[in-house]
Amino acid sequence: MPAEEGRPGKANRGPIAGPSNRRALLAAAREVYRDVGFNAPFSAVARRAGVGQGSLYRHFPDRIALGVALFEENVAVLESLVVDPTGTLDDLLDLIVAQAVVSTAFIDLLAAHATDQRVIPLGARYRDVVEALVERDRRAGRVAADVDADDVLIATDMLATAIARADPPRRDAVARRARIIVQPRHPQP
Repeated sequence: MPAEEGRPGKANRGPIAGPSNRRALLAAAREVYRDVGFNAPFSAVARRAGVGQGSLYRHFPDRIALGVALFEENVAVLESLVVDPTGTLDDLLDLIVAQAVVSTAFIDLLAAHATDQRVIPLGARYRDVVEALVERDRRAGRVAADVDADDVLIATDMLATAIARADPPRRDAVARRARIIVQPRHPQP
């Protein structure tokens, strides 16, 4: 399509732009939904990313696909705790809090679609992380023997939900308070 008179056209970079467009869309989605909330128009993500609406829908045909892509990134960060031999449940809780503060809109989306076939693998991957860290912390004596993965899953769900439900200006304060309350139970001397 030719540029309008007096306005330079944006060159179409074709398929080579795909990966950078996807990264831009993910970054824009985090910003838009953090700033405006989940009711922000889907098109606002494309505008913030500086790409066309077609590019947005090519990468993410709906909000669930976008939420899954964002949480895949989050889960990959959490999985790095298992690879790192020094990763602990405390580290996991800190990362959950940090992620929840900026991903509140997507927490509700994915919770509402927990049985969606695109969402289920994320839950399984996250559970694997929690199970590995609980076992590691138990062996190292950093957590009581009666703490299991289900306990940690409930605690992290409570953390994320409390943060997601807080008014945006209060999220950081809620995150700090919730993180203090939810500490791994260490064995008694």
